[in-house]
Amino acid sequence: MNRFHRIAGVYAGAIFLMASGAFHASAATGSSSYDFLNIPTSSHAYALGGSGIAVIDDDVSLADQNPALLGPEIEKQVNFSYMHYMGAGNFAGVRYGQGAGENSAWAVGMRYLNYGSLTEYDPSGIAGGNFSPSDIVFEGSYSRDISSRWRGGVNLNLIYSHYHIYSAFAISVDLGVNYYDDEHDLSFSVVVKNAGGQLKRFDKAYNRLPFDVQLGYMQGLGQSPFSLAITARHLTHWKLPYYTHPKDSDGDEQVLKSTFFSNFFRHLTFGLQYAPSEKLYLALAYDYKKATDMSTYQRNFFSGFSVGAGLRVRSFGIGVSFGMPHKSATTLMLNLNCNFAELLH
Repeated sequence: MNRFHRIAGVYAGAIFLMASGAFHASAATGSSSYDFLNIPTSSHAYALGGSGIAVIDDDVSLADQNPALLGPEIEKQVNFSYMHYMGAGNFAGVRYGQGAGENSAWAVGMRYLNYGSLTEYDPSGIAGGNFSPSDIVFEGSYSRDISSRWRGGVNLNLIYSHYHIYSAFAISVDLGVNYYDDEHDLSFSVVVKNAGGQLKRFDKAYNRLPFDVQLGYMQGLGQSPFSLAITARHLTHWKLPYYTHPKDSDGDEQVLKSTFFSNFFRHLTFGLQYAPSEKLYLALAYDYKKATDMSTYQRNFFSGFSVGAGLRVRSFGIGVSFGMPHKSATTLMLNLNCNFAELLH
């Protein structure tokens, strides 16, 4: 085994545990070390299960979920995001967006993902020096109204990865459309995510991007301040098997589970939002896939759940969300928004 494969192996273990949730499930869906592209920069999206592709909010950070959520209503807005992600992961980002006329908008941003310090081992198992793998994503977004209810958008992501002495460069594109009926408080989205590939590889091996097709639906419940959000992901794969421990096993035995109902629900994320006004929201979500992925890694009762809240006061907004996929690993995300157009008035 050459030096690159040893380093890549160590890093892959950290990525699959932190960014994907479980090694076995990631292997089954054919994902790669670029799964960090699926980690949201919006605390609102994370509170709703990590995939807010149909969330209607004047929040420029939602553009990374679905570029069609970007619009001239954001005016001139900057967003700062920070996430402490399961263990030693620390991610930060900034995004600026503004309207371009009455029917279009654009945004640019950057995010930096650092996974903490890892130790290199030689073939005999002797520890060497430490290194800190990281990824940087440069993002550009554009959206335009197609009609009074339909909007389309595109994201372009330039991805640079640096793992010890090795580096890679990739490009990905997201395409999204959103249908929004304000009268009935209904939002529906279709997104094609992470289409693209590597221009510069780490080594001879080619790492695929986590290409995906997603559907999102969000509906207000009557005249109440509650809304229901349902997102379907991983639609390019029907089977999403996972490993579980039999109740009568000694803890080492694993059984592959791939029934119709487990595959069906592992595609879905369910969220509930309470928004008594445009200035405040509270959100709760459950991701069955995340919960079952963690079944191999000693999940707790809260695995699969995420919660969050957001408050907007004048030209400023703050959002916070929290998840605990593993009994000894938590995820905390913070967002800060500032609308310069309102601030200068």
